Amino acid sequence: MHLQKITLVNFKNFESQSFDFESKINCFVGDNGVGKTNVLDAIYYLSFTKSYFNSVAVQNIKHHQDFFMIQGEYKIEEKTDTVVCSLKRGNKKVLKRNGKAYEKFSDHIGYLPLVIISPADRDLIIEGSDTRRKFIDGVISQSNKSYLQAILNYNKVLAQRNSLLKYFAANRTFDALNLNVYNEQLQIYGDIIFKQRSIFLEAFIPIFKKRYASISNSKEEVNLVYKTQLKEASLLELFEQSLEKDRVLQYTSAGVHKDDLIFEINGYPVKKFGSQGQQKSYLIALKLAQFDFIKSQSEVKPILLLDDIFDKLDDSRVEQLVTLVNNDNFGQIFISDTHEERTEEVVKSTNQSYKIIKL
Repeated sequence: MHLQKITLVNFKNFESQSFDFESKINCFVGDNGVGKTNVLDAIYYLSFTKSYFNSVAVQNIKHHQDFFMIQGEYKIEEKTDTVVCSLKRGNKKVLKRNGKAYEKFSDHIGYLPLVIISPADRDLIIEGSDTRRKFIDGVISQSNKSYLQAILNYNKVLAQRNSLLKYFAANRTFDALNLNVYNEQLQIYGDIIFKQRSIFLEAFIPIFKKRYASISNSKEEVNLVYKTQLKEASLLELFEQSLEKDRVLQYTSAGVHKDDLIFEINGYPVKKFGSQGQQKSYLIALKLAQFDFIKSQSEVKPILLLDDIFDKLDDSRVEQLVTLVNNDNFGQIFISDTHEERTEEVVKSTNQSYKIIKL
């Protein structure tokens, strides 16, 4: 699978532009602010129906315009698929494949597997648990439709339970029977989520450790630790224990929506004890492990987006990264960088076909 061509209309800083791509390596080079990352984000959009960098869809429309449109032409085995994502102000987003609109965007997730490595990934280290849960969910969902559906269902019921808790507080009332209906539904979906996350991490952690060792020349020991309340009690028991707290707070304080992933280096939190280079290597290893996992599950090489990743990596780590890319494990790769000479030197050494696109 590879992306042959993309067309952008009123997307971020682009008014109307098309790009044709090589099947292996494509590099966007140019000064900061010219839109290199925006093209990568448009490619991401076609896989996930949303931006990697801005969750407010309408803000991806070019200033003073009414809509945006992204169209991609993909070569998948022997056929060409056209995927179009568009949004008009005041309307719902539309996603079409070969002219047919999707009823549910979730049906599209995983059809065009993709992994992005970007400076924005640092949020995984510095932000709250929500960001790390989204990472886990994003990896599993690309190859597991039932998991994605369980997440959607869980979040829907969770919102309903939270609304009921607010209603109880506002009306100074309480109905345990009504609350239990939501508790039981959350237990069903929560158990699926907990089980799948546990299975996923069991397979994922060794892949991640191997990737980190190859980038860092085995200089440090790294680990991922799954933190969840469900290791201590069932979801129904947790709800019972936290009932009074939930009534005061007016939201659900226990459940899989509180899970977290602890990032460790040499047994300590990478956030506090990892250098900038180590943190960057950690995140790259995390994303390359994501690539490996999705590839093993879907038997398709995901598209790989490398956004401005050469900065803050020393020469030896860049060299390790290039060596990893210089084999048949990877499919199509997109790179953005401000230094044209550096980029060309790096991609030339891979002995793969490549295209440099100046913006």
